[in-house]
Amino acid sequence: MTTTAPGEPEPAHSAAGIAAAWRRERPGTPTSSIEIATPIWQLAKLFADDRNRVLREAGIDAATLDLLSVIRRSGPPYTLSTREIARRTLVTAGAISQRVARAEREGLVERAPGTTGRRTVLVRLTAEGHALIERSVDQVLGQEAALVEGLPEDERATLTALLNKLLADVRRRTAAY
Repeated sequence: MTTTAPGEPEPAHSAAGIAAAWRRERPGTPTSSIEIATPIWQLAKLFADDRNRVLREAGIDAATLDLLSVIRRSGPPYTLSTREIARRTLVTAGAISQRVARAEREGLVERAPGTTGRRTVLVRLTAEGHALIERSVDQVLGQEAALVEGLPEDERATLTALLNKLLADVRRRTAAY
């Protein structure tokens, strides 16, 4: 997407400037993704840095937020198996085990044996974990909502649809890896 006046060169650090420099330096190099992928990477970095700042202020880390959020979104009784947590978070079983152990030490969750098999472990939010996620999710999502307010609602809807379409296609294309 060009943001400079017609005929003016793109700034060298912009995605369009990067694409133009590659076309100039290496004609034939595929550059069609640069003006899409580069802003996505830049936005991901900005969002991640800002989210980490908000999380520090809220007194929670990203892994704990992820764990508590998935359990909280499951609805009452705010209990999920470790297998279901791994499936919903796209994190390995080993990483989930570590997250649960740490959250349990901090009094945020409790583990209990499941009823469907001896290897099933259920994880339930404690009152302290519930309070922490209630407090921190509003801070995190509120800040992220503020960051996207620069786009009118109709443009946010269009961007959401396009990003979902691109994500589904990229997932499909990379599933074989």
